[in-house]
Amino acid sequence: MFRPRVRLAFLSTLLAVTAPPLRGQDDGSPRLREAVQLDIQGKHDESRRIFQALIDSASNPRDKAAAQRAMARSAGFTGDCAMAVRYEELVIAYHHTREQSEPQEAFYEQGEMANEAARICANADALDEAERMYRRGAELGNKEPEPRTHGRALWDFRLEHALARLSAQRGNRAEAQRHMAAARQALDNIGRIDTALARQQERFYQYLPGFVALFTHDTMAAVRELARAAAIGGNDRDPQIQYYLGLAYEKSGQADKARAQFQKAFDMATAHNPPASFTRFNARKKLGWTSP
Repeated sequence: MFRPRVRLAFLSTLLAVTAPPLRGQDDGSPRLREAVQLDIQGKHDESRRIFQALIDSASNPRDKAAAQRAMARSAGFTGDCAMAVRYEELVIAYHHTREQSEPQEAFYEQGEMANEAARICANADALDEAERMYRRGAELGNKEPEPRTHGRALWDFRLEHALARLSAQRGNRAEAQRHMAAARQALDNIGRIDTALARQQERFYQYLPGFVALFTHDTMAAVRELARAAAIGGNDRDPQIQYYLGLAYEKSGQADKARAQFQKAFDMATAHNPPASFTRFNARKKLGWTSP
């Protein structure tokens, strides 16, 4: 049996107000928090100078990895997939050094970082690289030795969920539906092992039918499914899901609803993570704003 974790892939990025430190650290240095806020304000050159200074001056590998992860997340604000992968790989390398002392955490975090890079790449429409990193994340996570704290079914669910979204973004409805069915099966498998974790992961499945409908041009289904999913606890605070609902309204010709939804999504996007960076960049454009 594996135990549910609070810091699961999407949940961890959803709730962070600032770039969270690696597991076991404090909330980060004042300079790190300053850089995070500059990023959120759209002052990316300034924020990245601070992140790089923190990387260069880090007194230990853990703090260096925390700053590298923040730099990777910064890449999401400008849709720079290559930059995100480069810095997340450095964080993965740090966790590789922890495999002997804390193997369960080390392999889980390697998978987590690969998935985070993949999410940024998917948001930037770098779909092939996103798929490569999602598959790498599942591979790394599944190297966790027994007794496992994060089971194979969880990584199966994450990968099939990601492949469904990527297939939809590529416009391949049949492939997206096949992976969506596999994600449902993986989630059911989790439920047979750990009902609490299955309930926790269920909300991530709930927006998938709407996402697939949106990107495969089934507009009315997208509005219906995303409106339902966006009201579910947790999803109601996810700016990217709220943005997708706005996009569905826009595509269905409901311009006033779309604009209100884009504003709602932008107002929610105050974190330093892939959903917030994607939403701030895209909602700003939908609202007709030219400055941060």
